[in-house]
Amino acid sequence: MATARISILVATTFLSLLSGLLLPAKTALADAQAVPRDWHTEWPRTDFSRSAIPYSEILSGGPAKDGIPAIDRPEFISIGAETGLAATEPVISVVIDGVARAYPLRILIWHEIVNDRLAGVPIAVTYCPLCDAAIVFDRRLDGRLLDFGTTGKLRYSDLVMYDRQTESWWQQFLGRAIVGTLTGSELTILPSRVEPVARFRDRHPDGKILIPPDPQARAYGENPYAGYDGSRTPFLYQGSLPANIAPMARVVAVGSTAWALSLVKARGEILTGDLRLRWHGGLNSALDTADITHGRDIGYVTVERYHTETGWRDAAHDVTFAFAFHAFHPDGILHGSGHTPPGQ
Repeated sequence: MATARISILVATTFLSLLSGLLLPAKTALADAQAVPRDWHTEWPRTDFSRSAIPYSEILSGGPAKDGIPAIDRPEFISIGAETGLAATEPVISVVIDGVARAYPLRILIWHEIVNDRLAGVPIAVTYCPLCDAAIVFDRRLDGRLLDFGTTGKLRYSDLVMYDRQTESWWQQFLGRAIVGTLTGSELTILPSRVEPVARFRDRHPDGKILIPPDPQARAYGENPYAGYDGSRTPFLYQGSLPANIAPMARVVAVGSTAWALSLVKARGEILTGDLRLRWHGGLNSALDTADITHGRDIGYVTVERYHTETGWRDAAHDVTFAFAFHAFHPDGILHGSGHTPPGQ
């Protein structure tokens, strides 16, 4: 079933190419004639005269605008009442002022964005399956409150979001507006973890966990990208590939510096500057088997930064595929790059 879905996406993208949806832009700062006509129809409020990237880098992922629906009214239950997830299943955990919530990847893989408010802070919890990038943003920008949806577009296989206030387009991997009125603006990335639900439960017994908006609407718990993180090349990717590391190998990225996940696993702990990276086992891959609960153990990493007044605190980071880090940080530093099997 998962293979069929990916085949449908490939076919949809190919048809889009044939129909002229993906015409190349003349310059990075687009003029009206460089924008595909269908974009103007679907996005009448987007200012396409402003762009930080060539439009030729943007591809259709298959779904239309909001075809992958963001969750705007998230519902939660106590983590102690949750019984449907395997102990090693991955969740994105966020803690603000002692208030903790977990967002299962089995839900995010179908919605990609959750617009939420935690301890009074408006946040966007985002997940791009094709990059395995789980990133949490503060939705406040220069006194404006934004909320986000999915464009159905990809750039370097990464989710392109849009804000509903100006319909500017945002690169999920960077939290940066790349098209529209807010082009060049950047969101603040907040610390979060991807960890096993059992670990979240141990750390935050009073925490809450996201539940599906409609349990019957989608095949929650099923991975529609079965086998993806064991493949040798990324899906719908147009860009150069990194040297000395498999493109689908996982890396731990902190800004423009990254460490191969295999390196962190081998060392157990890495101390560098004011950062501490630690390896832990017992986390299912959400992108391996069709049933997420049976995904192989890929482990997880905690990343902390030392503060003189408060000691070690979680630091903003992302565990992602090497090709994505290379695409968005082509001049970045990657430690431990060597031959690494896909998916590690």
